[in-house]
Amino acid sequence: MSTENTQSSEPKETTENTQSSDPKETTENTQSSKPKETSGNRDTIFIGKKPLMAYVTSTLIQLANLPAVYIKARGMSIGRAVDVAQIIARKTESAGYTIGAINIGSEALESQDGRTRNVSTIEIEVKRNS
Repeated sequence: MSTENTQSSEPKETTENTQSSDPKETTENTQSSKPKETSGNRDTIFIGKKPLMAYVTSTLIQLANLPAVYIKARGMSIGRAVDVAQIIARKTESAGYTIGAINIGSEALESQDGRTRNVSTIEIEVKRNS
């Protein structure tokens, strides 16, 4: 019980000791490193399977703080990325958002059965008019 009291009186040291001795450290370090990566790439929105308006909202939030945001998607999500960019450009025309450069390409990915496949990609720049 004295050990428990020591842990409860010094939760930071206990947490640090737990992190260094448990495999949770890897998970927690990964989680703490992810925000560092996203802090450098806050200008990029990756499109996936979430509802369309979730991406529109997050893009508008980023555009409030940044002059330009890049919407990236690949494969089946390309249409959704185009929809997000069009909603922002057309519905918020009075706010002064426009579509900038559009880059399309493909990436070679290895499928689950071991074959190499080409997957189409798109990157759409949405920027604020100055």
